[in-house]
Amino acid sequence: PAWGTTVDPKTGIRLPDPGEIESAVPDDWNDVENPFDSADQNLFSRLDNLPDSVFYEEPRFVEHVDDNAVKLMTEFISNSIQPGDSVLDLCSSWVSHIDERLAKKMFRISGLGMNAKELESNPVLTDWVVQDLNENPRLSKYADASFDVVLLQLSVDYLTKPLDVFKEVGRILKHGGRVFVLFSNRLFFSKAVAGWTGGDDIDHAFTVGCYLRFCGGGFQNIKAKDLSTRKGGRENRIVNDPLYVVSAVKE
Repeated sequence: PAWGTTVDPKTGIRLPDPGEIESAVPDDWNDVENPFDSADQNLFSRLDNLPDSVFYEEPRFVEHVDDNAVKLMTEFISNSIQPGDSVLDLCSSWVSHIDERLAKKMFRISGLGMNAKELESNPVLTDWVVQDLNENPRLSKYADASFDVVLLQLSVDYLTKPLDVFKEVGRILKHGGRVFVLFSNRLFFSKAVAGWTGGDDIDHAFTVGCYLRFCGGGFQNIKAKDLSTRKGGRENRIVNDPLYVVSAVKE
């Protein structure tokens, strides 16, 4: 694991120190080599190689992080979108973590996910589609430059073709549109790709930054932010489930 982390004495989980997530994504990418040019294909392999349609066949009407992280996620997303925006919630489910009062002021909130029952239960979606991005990473149902914001919540670790997916995100975003990739350290381990399970949270922030930088989607101003709640005191450790976001702007 990367330096700049502290082991939680209760859980044994290694968590980033303050500022480390932000520092994981470079301000200047000129000297950063594309880590995927000669990457081992096993980087995107998974322990469970059964089709995702099998894994997601039954709906899961549960949150995948704790209540505090859900609150932080909802606040962040609701503060990052504007009335009149067209929003795409990638890897969507029964909840998009958008304040319902704000959702009514959106032009459009589209959802793309794996389970129809979850998607039809999502109260803020104006339209939705079932699609397995690991089988088909093309977002062909959406026109060029048709969204102001794309969200990807707690699912980037499961993408086996992330560069293809983010290139498509760049295509469907308007000029100046924004993508927000939110993640934690909670996951279905058998479905996460090897390149994710082999790293810590600082590595993950850098990895997502690299996805956006090297996907060919035309992204700039790539930034990472630690949204986690921290306990005061000398160590200022993360309490509850951590939450991070990597964002970028379409050129």
